[in-house]
Amino acid sequence: MAFEELGELLDESIELPVAGRLYTVPAPSAEIGLRTQALIHAAAVAADGGRADEQVLGDAAERDLYRDVLGPAHDEMIADGVKWPTLKHAAITAMVWIAQDKTAAERYWTAAGDPSRLAPNREARRNRSGAASLTPSRGSTSGTSTRPAPARGAGKKARKRR
Repeated sequence: MAFEELGELLDESIELPVAGRLYTVPAPSAEIGLRTQALIHAAAVAADGGRADEQVLGDAAERDLYRDVLGPAHDEMIADGVKWPTLKHAAITAMVWIAQDKTAAERYWTAAGDPSRLAPNREARRNRSGAASLTPSRGSTSGTSTRPAPARGAGKKARKRR
């Protein structure tokens, strides 16, 4: 078995539809891909309360990351007058594609960046997992009894009298 041409096996670009136009975002260089992955990892560590690599976060702030991850689509969107939220969403979608894969990027794009739309709600997860939909009822207590609690202070008075 021989190796197939790698270019035919990989997704070399993603296409983002914006306001009736399709913007093609090409695969980034290895340098940009590695930097994007490092940035996303550092941001995740910081979000979880850990100590992020300040060098990675500082370098990302100095560079135009959105331009880097969108490639020529960035300048096309600017020339077409795309609004900031749209450009930002496209860039973060590209970052998800770079750091994870095309499927994750499509989920992020479709959810419009809303985390609550990314993760299914509890009911949907239960129904999909086949878990019980109802909590079982408590066992019956009929036929059982408990000792009544002693009256307040009765125990102390009884001990003092002796």
